[in-house]
Amino acid sequence: MACSLNTGFSVSVPCFNSRAKGYSRHCSSNATLQLKDLTSREFQGKPLDHRQEQVSVCVGSGQAWWEKTLKPNMVEINSAQQLVDSLLKAGDRLVIIDFYSPGCGGCKTLHPKMCQLAESNPNAIFLKVNYEELKTMCSVLHIPVLPFFRFYRGAQGKVCSFSCTNATIKKFKDALSRYRNDGCSLSPAKGLDESELLALASIGQISIKSSFGYPVKDKQEETVPNRSTYVEHL
Repeated sequence: MACSLNTGFSVSVPCFNSRAKGYSRHCSSNATLQLKDLTSREFQGKPLDHRQEQVSVCVGSGQAWWEKTLKPNMVEINSAQQLVDSLLKAGDRLVIIDFYSPGCGGCKTLHPKMCQLAESNPNAIFLKVNYEELKTMCSVLHIPVLPFFRFYRGAQGKVCSFSCTNATIKKFKDALSRYRNDGCSLSPAKGLDESELLALASIGQISIKSSFGYPVKDKQEETVPNRSTYVEHL
């Protein structure tokens, strides 16, 4: 099942060895979560009030599910700048951006299949984006649901985007078969759309100089020439 990002919030604890915001950074065989000052509401059929509630959780000592069985061509993205740079440096290789969340059941179920597909397609690059850690960037990129995928290929830039689950994995396989590398192009990789680069630059998520390859005047006045001769302005 895909996870909609238009609703309120959900709570999930797949593992406490997560780097995602809001998760503890330590694992232990047994742990107790302290839930304090929660307003009265229904949670799994049982009301919670302002009293301190205790929830016992058995926590594994291994890796989080999204860290398991990763292949050499699977890269965890930690910032918008890293995403931009990775796309531009990919040349003519097919790049697949995998947007996921630690609390997304559909993402967790699909993860082993993604690792298998990455292993059987070593020339493709799989960039993994943790929605919880990079919400601002994902908002600029208009990611509507999880799991969500974007396919990029050389000078074409983004060639397709869609959501799929284990049940609809054929959609992913068809896109992989259609856009996988079949030759070598001398044209530079396009990466993100200009409007997305400008939006990310305007909120300080990326460096205009490194993302567009031209000298910046100063931090207060960063103009960008059009990409045919670069982008006109911010």
